[in-house]
Amino acid sequence: MAAISPFFLLFLIPIVPLSILAILALIVRPLPIKIPIKSRHVFITGGSSGIGLALAHRAAAEGARVSILARSAGKLEEAKKEIQLATGVEVATFSADVRDYDAVSKAIDESGPIDVLIVNQGVFTAKELVKHSPEDVKFTIDVNLVGSFNVIKAALPAMKARKDRGPASISLVSSQAGQVGVYGYAAYSASKFGLQGLAQALQQEVIADDIHVTLIFPPDTNTPGFEEEQKSRPEVTAIIAASSGSMETEEVARKAMDGIKAGKFTVSCNFEGFLLSLATTGMSPQRSFWLAFLEVITAGPIRLIALFFQWDWYKAIEKWSKTKTK
Repeated sequence: MAAISPFFLLFLIPIVPLSILAILALIVRPLPIKIPIKSRHVFITGGSSGIGLALAHRAAAEGARVSILARSAGKLEEAKKEIQLATGVEVATFSADVRDYDAVSKAIDESGPIDVLIVNQGVFTAKELVKHSPEDVKFTIDVNLVGSFNVIKAALPAMKARKDRGPASISLVSSQAGQVGVYGYAAYSASKFGLQGLAQALQQEVIADDIHVTLIFPPDTNTPGFEEEQKSRPEVTAIIAASSGSMETEEVARKAMDGIKAGKFTVSCNFEGFLLSLATTGMSPQRSFWLAFLEVITAGPIRLIALFFQWDWYKAIEKWSKTKTK
């Protein structure tokens, strides 16, 4: 049997990845999307503080008509004044609890048809599940997950009925804890993991209406809520969180808005988040065949990296447990 020439093997090496890339180009069929912000109605829940407020600032600065919704009328008024002082734009404010569908629906009807909906509200408490009351768990799930259903369901009819107004967007602000479970975040991670299923199914339902779903995965972000959470989080949670840094709200808002405008399904805010997105992409739609290619060829290596992270976290938990039993 004739020996295979090493030059022939060298020729074959690039064939496999190039073939995968060609196949993905046919499957993904990238269609560049641009979601305009200027002169459009951007509606943001949880818009009175943190990431939501930073997104409202950015949207207003880019010439959008901005509406923000939150529970506290006092915080909404403060946010309104802050945005107007910074941008010269007066935003509309709506006080409602996202758990109350009727209240949310009324606010959205009053605000008018929405072009860009950013579902950003969220609550979290870092606590071991055994220490969570049933009421704590229900509150977290109801605000973060059920509240997102309420907001989208209320806004969707008018968004689907819009005529000749360009592509629209529905964005859900999840968390890196919605990509990987973290000690002390059982209820929070469950609520944020649920947003991925919602986003994937919703994109299939609304793509024919030129509505594009974006799922945003911020890391720990320096918001008022995060500052409060740090005061009571379990020691192990703090140890695990120390392995990755936090980000400022303005930087998260910039990356989120850029992703929304580009019609991306998944928006990562830092390199660690990008690796998590590659590792957890699952059935998420992909608009770029280059990123689809990365997802395919890095699946094994990224899984290995994820296992190293998991191993490191479990070592930290084991070490902490031993100190508690002494």
